[in-house]
Amino acid sequence: MKRTTALALALLCLLPARAYAAPAVEVTAPSAILMEKTTGKVLYEQDAKTKYEPASVTKVMTLLLVMEAIDSGSLGWDDLVTASPHAISMGGSQIWLKEKEQMTVRDMVKAVTVVSANDCAVALAEHIAGSESAFAERMNQRAAELGMENTTFVNCTGLPAPGHLTCAHDIALMSRELILNHPAIREFATIWMDTLRGGAFQLSNTNRLIFYYEGATGLKTGFTDTALYCLSATAERDGMELIAVVMHAPTSDDRFNSCKALLNYGFANYAVTAVYPDQAIPPVPVILGERDTVQPITARECSILLEKSKAGTVTTQLELADSVEAPVEPGQKLGELKVLVDGQQMDAIDLVAADEVPRLGIGGIFQRFLNTLFLQEA
Repeated sequence: MKRTTALALALLCLLPARAYAAPAVEVTAPSAILMEKTTGKVLYEQDAKTKYEPASVTKVMTLLLVMEAIDSGSLGWDDLVTASPHAISMGGSQIWLKEKEQMTVRDMVKAVTVVSANDCAVALAEHIAGSESAFAERMNQRAAELGMENTTFVNCTGLPAPGHLTCAHDIALMSRELILNHPAIREFATIWMDTLRGGAFQLSNTNRLIFYYEGATGLKTGFTDTALYCLSATAERDGMELIAVVMHAPTSDDRFNSCKALLNYGFANYAVTAVYPDQAIPPVPVILGERDTVQPITARECSILLEKSKAGTVTTQLELADSVEAPVEPGQKLGELKVLVDGQQMDAIDLVAADEVPRLGIGGIFQRFLNTLFLQEA
């Protein structure tokens, strides 16, 4: 049997009491999507699963595999990568690597992220997988793992190739994976201007939003004559990071303005809100334990993505076991904290034991019996 206590929600960073009017989303690009990073919830989409050429937005996946290799320890930031004849033959956006020129992984990641360097992307791919084609196989495998059902990668650069296609939804998925689990990429994605080769080579970010959009955190532009203008743009305000993707925009200004409109819409109408019970969670009695009670705590933090207009409709519900028998292990589940919006459950957080409570031995049980007996006689 469980006891249920209704608890009010304490909001972290209370929202202003003014009404929020939803702005029109003016997206002239044919395909677009807006996604929130933490939950992966889609806030807006427009023909988001139609396949287009992604151009250099492809490099989001290239960077994801590089970051995963670094985090796994198979690749180091200071490792030297050697430019091959194939890498330097790419054309398009590049930093003009020379054959056998060596550069650190850190500098090559910077070049790929900031100026979309095709030569560095291929050099990194060859260094990790042995060849660009082998690296592309890994890209497709990772895409499948992320649920990118409308994606096929033929190369690591996004240069035109038959069958090299994806969609706005899939780009949002891989962009989310990159910024959610590899936040170090922000160090490079937020660079506006920098240099390489000891200051001899200038870099200027192809993503103009980094310069003028409040909270911009990245991520990747793309353009070819057939892909037209593409962009995966990320920005963070008040603890909420959004991913806006547009594909096949007719002009460069269009892609930036469309992503700006998507981001503005998201920040105006949604917030990530931390949820807490408004009173201390009571301890749970322990049967035959060395202590009489154990304190429940939440197993994780709870933040929900919420329409700002629904901020006053959030409630929580606490469910705890009447008692638990020793031994109690740290992290043992004792109940749940349910989060509801408009009466509909949005989340449930396990309530777990804060620490262990060993079981009484025979001697302890006998002593407790004697203590109880003496207290009753007194």
